[in-house]
Amino acid sequence: MPPRDLADWLATATALVAPPLCVSCRRPPARAGDRLCPGCRAEVPWLRGPRCPRCALPAPCGPRCPMAGSAIARAWTPVAFEGPARALVHALKFRGALAAADLMAAQMVATAPAGLLADGVALVPVPTPAARRRRRGFDHAARLAAEIGERTGLEVVPCLRRAGAAPRQAGARRAERLAGDRLRVEVCGPVPARAVLVDDVHTTGATLRECARKLQWNGALEVTALAYARALR
Repeated sequence: MPPRDLADWLATATALVAPPLCVSCRRPPARAGDRLCPGCRAEVPWLRGPRCPRCALPAPCGPRCPMAGSAIARAWTPVAFEGPARALVHALKFRGALAAADLMAAQMVATAPAGLLADGVALVPVPTPAARRRRRGFDHAARLAAEIGERTGLEVVPCLRRAGAAPRQAGARRAERLAGDRLRVEVCGPVPARAVLVDDVHTTGATLRECARKLQWNGALEVTALAYARALR
C-alpha cells in the first residue's frame, strides 16, 4: 500500500473510533468532517487589503521588500499565522491531522491570484529534512502540494531535497534563519521551467529563497511561492 494511501487509511480508521474535533479549540464541529467549528472558522485571520506584489505582506514594501533580489518572482499566502490558522498548521505537522491539509489547500487554491496556479506550472514541495519526515511519517509540504494538485490538475514535481544537518527553524531568531550556511537544499530530479514552491508557513522566506535559487540555477525560468500562512512578527 503506498505511503499516502496508508496514511489516509489510518486517518479514516481513527476517525471512526474517535470522530475528529475542531483542530483549533478541540470542540465538536457543527458537522461531521468539518476541520474547524463555526466559531473558529469565523476567526480565520484572512489577509485582506493591499498586499506587496512581491512578498504578499499586507502593505507595499517598496525597495525593502524581503523578496527583493531573490529568485522568487512573487509569493502568496491567504492567512496570517495566527489563531485557527496556526492551529491548522500545528495539527498537520505535529499531530498528524492529515485532513487539515485538505482545508488548507482548499483555502490556498480559492484565494490564489490569477495566473499563480495557471496551466503549465508545476508544484514543487519545499523539502522537509529526512529525519523529521521519518519521525512524522509524512512530508507536510508534499501533502499540501498533493492536495493542491488534486484541485487544480497541476503536476507535483518533488525535485528538491534537504541535505546536511536539519537546524530547527521554529524558535530561531531572524538572523539565524537568514544565515547563508544554515540551509542546504539539493536538486534531486528534473526541474520544471515554471515552478510554484509549496510550503505551510512563510516566515522570513529564507528556505523559500534557497529553494528558488537552486531551481533557477538548474533551469527554472520562473519561480513563485505559495504558502498557507504568513508570519507577521
